[in-house]
Amino acid sequence: MIRTGEQYRESLRDDRAVWINGDRVKDVTRHPSFKPIVDARARIYDMAHDSRLAPVMTYTDEETRETNCIGYKLPFTQEDWQAKRRAVDTVMKDLGGVVVRVGDETIGEMWSLYDGQDVLREVDPRFADNIRNHIWKALRSDTFHVSANTDPKGDRSKRPQEQDPDMLLHVVKETDAGIVVRGAKYETAAAYANQAFVKPTIANWGDDKLSDYAVGFICEMNRPGLKHICRTGFAGRAPARDYPLANKFDEVDTLLIFDNVLIPWENVLFYRHTRAASFIRGTLHRYSAFPFVLRLLYVADMMIGAALFNVRQTGLDQQQAVREKLALLACYRETINAHMTAAIAMAEKSPAGLLMPNQSLLYTGRVHACSKLPEMMHIARELCGGQICVTPDSATFDHPETKAWMDKFYNVNEYWVAEDRRKLLAFARDLLNSDYAGHRVTFELFAQSPPFAHLNAVYMNFGWNGPLEFVRKAADLSDRVMEQGKKKPA
Repeated sequence: MIRTGEQYRESLRDDRAVWINGDRVKDVTRHPSFKPIVDARARIYDMAHDSRLAPVMTYTDEETRETNCIGYKLPFTQEDWQAKRRAVDTVMKDLGGVVVRVGDETIGEMWSLYDGQDVLREVDPRFADNIRNHIWKALRSDTFHVSANTDPKGDRSKRPQEQDPDMLLHVVKETDAGIVVRGAKYETAAAYANQAFVKPTIANWGDDKLSDYAVGFICEMNRPGLKHICRTGFAGRAPARDYPLANKFDEVDTLLIFDNVLIPWENVLFYRHTRAASFIRGTLHRYSAFPFVLRLLYVADMMIGAALFNVRQTGLDQQQAVREKLALLACYRETINAHMTAAIAMAEKSPAGLLMPNQSLLYTGRVHACSKLPEMMHIARELCGGQICVTPDSATFDHPETKAWMDKFYNVNEYWVAEDRRKLLAFARDLLNSDYAGHRVTFELFAQSPPFAHLNAVYMNFGWNGPLEFVRKAADLSDRVMEQGKKKPA
């Protein structure tokens, strides 16, 4: 059943071991670094109970007749995907900003493993049962599910066994109760989530057929021995009036330390199975990339809105050079929109019978959205002008000895008074220029995988045979040349 925001908050008061800024956190729901983003996630839970929003945020399960979260619903039809998109649109507009890690963009990684049940059965039939059970458990318990992925890595010129073995998460022993793991993982939102799907990042296993590093499992975020070491947050560094985004939407990243953590067998999804590990690395984002890239559509909307308000207040939108830059932002936004729309319109059946977005269109859309983001942010900076980096803080606009000067020089016309202009410039600064803005650029480039992996996903999913066959006919080549061309890339 769907949870309320307060039920979510209460689920986090479970004695989890969280540190930030050198201090142990007693309650993440009240700590100033976590409270804003916890409140945002709690609001999403409460939206499912709002009579106006519930029809968009939830659906009724045909089997159980229970009300469930639309984001966690397994996709079987195009309408399922359209419903998910409507829910994301509703959330972003209600919150007034962009939040990436809220669960709907990470549950899809579980669906990818659901597609690989035959691979899991090669080692142990229980693993296929476990993935099905956990997908339904997450759906019906409405848990906040995230995904632990990147390791500290260590010296990548060496094999894990040739250095400190804890640089990559690994199994240290088996027990009747489950496996015991050591190592570390990075995960955004772990400190205020309920559970994580933990899996390896190694892409090339070589001849390591039964590696102790080839392990994937579900881990509750309060397991004994699990420690959350968080980066310094952006919330609370400066007044919210001056940094409205950083103070509401900072998603705190965590180094998860697994210090001999016991993982029950029912939570193990694969173990000592390099083919399963390779499969999940190759298919990990076949679903989750959709909501991840969709978030960038709203980042584009924020850039367009901030830039357009800035140029219109002074009449610069009448200049051709300004219109060209605004058009570039619009092209960026609409190209993301086109990829997302087409990926669902041309969706494909998955091995397990789910409906997955067209993989070529989805991954090419991700490359466009992520790789062009820095360029688009720079265009938005140009349009907003230099005042986003030189405008005084809100206290200066309020102080009786300086307020008159601020009003004089920041009033533009009868439509744009000083306070509105200050708010717009503060918003644009936080979106484009602040520490938080720089963090977001790096996050978007690497949050799912690094740029080279984005391009490799395109290579592995693009329909190469179409262009090959077109050229074979146009060049009058023999049929035999296609034999090599039709080989699937390794």
